[in-house]
Amino acid sequence: MPPSYASVLRGAGFTVLNSANNHSHDFGARGVADTTAALRSAGIAQTGLPGQTAIVEASGVRVAFVGFAPYATTNNLLDDARASQLIAAAKKSADLVVVYMHAGAEGSDAGHVSGAERYLGEDRGDPRAFAHAAIDAGADLVVASGPHVLRGMEFYRGHLVNYSLGDFVGYGNFSTSGALGLTGALRVGLDRTGHAAVAHFTSLRLDVSGRPAVDTAGAAADFVNQLSVADFGASAAVIDSTGEIHPR
Repeated sequence: MPPSYASVLRGAGFTVLNSANNHSHDFGARGVADTTAALRSAGIAQTGLPGQTAIVEASGVRVAFVGFAPYATTNNLLDDARASQLIAAAKKSADLVVVYMHAGAEGSDAGHVSGAERYLGEDRGDPRAFAHAAIDAGADLVVASGPHVLRGMEFYRGHLVNYSLGDFVGYGNFSTSGALGLTGALRVGLDRTGHAAVAHFTSLRLDVSGRPAVDTAGAAADFVNQLSVADFGASAAVIDSTGEIHPR
């Protein structure tokens, strides 16, 4: 998107953006540099490039964000040792650590978390193993995207893990039929121990052009609950009828 959009995002309330994904280098080194410059100019903290952690302060609490994807041009989730080092370092520099992962296969049939995953021959990591290792290293919350479809959620050692929020918005570039049209907004309030004091999921549905709207029928929440129970059993996170998220 045009670099000028960075100020639009900042005006909408974004304070941190992640560059660890499979398209952050589509325009080469110049595109990466332009993105970093645009975000910095707009006052948005950036994470996701090699060795890069974003730290912001909210209500007197320092929150670190560390983004990962399965590429050497980003914080690489396939490099277990380095990833753990980055998260542990973030924990020393901040009160809370949020880890983002772009991991897993893609498409309407990629809703389940299934161990080591590949897409078009590419190693996309083991999302669950990485999320657990991230929390072991000091992460307080793990959130994800990449599969373009919703995935389940679980609690690990008392910390919430979301395995994919699907596509929040589009511009007619992806199909919105079936499960691909279901998405959601996740709001998590962490206490000072790093546990989710408040966690809420709002079901959304995309129209044919990719614009999201609230779905009062709650189809996305029902879909996530089905996936969570199927994939994680007793450790599944369950969304209740009000949208609140609780351990099963």
